[in-house]
Amino acid sequence: MKGVRMASGKDLQVSTFGYISRCPVQVYEAIADPRQLERYFATGGVSGRLETGSTVYWDFVDFPGAFPVQVVSATQAEHIELRWGQANELRSVNFEFEPFRNFTRTKLTITEGSWPLTPAGAQEALGSQMGWTGMLSALKAWLEYGVNLRDGFYKQ
Repeated sequence: MKGVRMASGKDLQVSTFGYISRCPVQVYEAIADPRQLERYFATGGVSGRLETGSTVYWDFVDFPGAFPVQVVSATQAEHIELRWGQANELRSVNFEFEPFRNFTRTKLTITEGSWPLTPAGAQEALGSQMGWTGMLSALKAWLEYGVNLRDGFYKQ
């Protein structure tokens, strides 16, 4: 089941998924390639490609300040595992790419965790799930229709 769930007896984890009408290589590249990622998600810029062992920075026009993103592992068209957050509270983010319809569609699942099982932890987890769902929607609109959904979405 996707959504918010207990990662262990005391932690929360969020997961969301969507189907994109592109092959896993194209979906993977739209996330790993900085020039593509900044077109629909990290609109303030991306410092480098997501490759195993690298640290890159994602910046957002609507949330200024670059976020360091550590790439734990990246295997083209299969998965990307990241760590990001505050130095004392790094969170794991996993992107899983699953082919469908003879590799013409991809199910992309994004899972992040963990947060403490507290009201504040639940609030942060739900906010993160909202962000990843927005990223999935923006990715789909960008790859399938060339539309940037994020433009003006978070600012008046």
